Amino acid sequence: MSDVSQLLTRHIWARKHALQVVGSFLLPLLLWCAVSYLPFIWHPKMLIEEPGGVDYFRAGMLVDKSVFKDELANMQTQKLALPQGKPANPIYLPAPHEVAKAFYTAFTKEPEQKDMPWLHESLWHSIQIIFWGFVISSIIGVPLGILSGTYSTMARLNEPFIEFFRYLPAPAFGALAVAVLGIYDAPKISIIVIGTLFQQILIVANTTRKLDPTIVEAALTLGTNRLRMLTRVVVPGILPDLYRDQRILLGWAWTYLIVAELIGTSSGITWFITQQARYQHFDNVYAAIMMIGIIGFGTDILLGKLGRRLFPWDRSQKKE
Repeated sequence: MSDVSQLLTRHIWARKHALQVVGSFLLPLLLWCAVSYLPFIWHPKMLIEEPGGVDYFRAGMLVDKSVFKDELANMQTQKLALPQGKPANPIYLPAPHEVAKAFYTAFTKEPEQKDMPWLHESLWHSIQIIFWGFVISSIIGVPLGILSGTYSTMARLNEPFIEFFRYLPAPAFGALAVAVLGIYDAPKISIIVIGTLFQQILIVANTTRKLDPTIVEAALTLGTNRLRMLTRVVVPGILPDLYRDQRILLGWAWTYLIVAELIGTSSGITWFITQQARYQHFDNVYAAIMMIGIIGFGTDILLGKLGRRLFPWDRSQKKE
């Protein structure tokens, strides 16, 4: 195949891949729009527009369709003003345009409660928690995982306890973390470390064991000492896979954030979501949840592109 043909084929496949990515987001969005805007699909509630003769109805109030139907029949029987309303979904399922508006106003409009932080302030606080939790976990977990994957003695000393400890749920240490570390950010960071570290050690150790043994044998034959074996053979050999492991584990750290922020002080994106749900501002709740997804997904895409530049020889990076 000529170079021009290969270039065209690659371009067509790139466009097809891009369309599939867009379609994977578009289909759920279309489903959400259909459920939100087409009243014959679901809409189990009635949004009161005019209360008529019903004394407890208020404009903007949501009631069950059966209740509205009964009150409509009562008003007809009593020859009073009829209530008017339109089909609507429950308050916990806002329409896409309401969430989009909340997404915009969260960054441009001051919160209704004066002591409430802005969405970006809560989000930035949570990102700092994630960052420090993952950095601390990586500082401990990556070297220990490489040592365990390289030396069987180290693996026998570490892995039985780590295998046991990884089944202990990190949230169970919440009260203990607060008692030891106080009520501020330290217990939250510790929960992310506990939730990530032990998995990290095992995953990195497993990745290290997958290094081609002929490379290690060749280095040993040439008389490489243990330190040089680690720094010049093992680490460079597993670096692309280690980078991919870290990307996956960073996603796990995000999942522990929600649990971690339920303890200690009232701050962060989880507290923002909890407060908004308490006041039934579910459009803000959806906006905050989507913001987490956008940041996580965007970060992973950037790290993937960075990985392709850092490790151009690694074919698996190019397939992502």
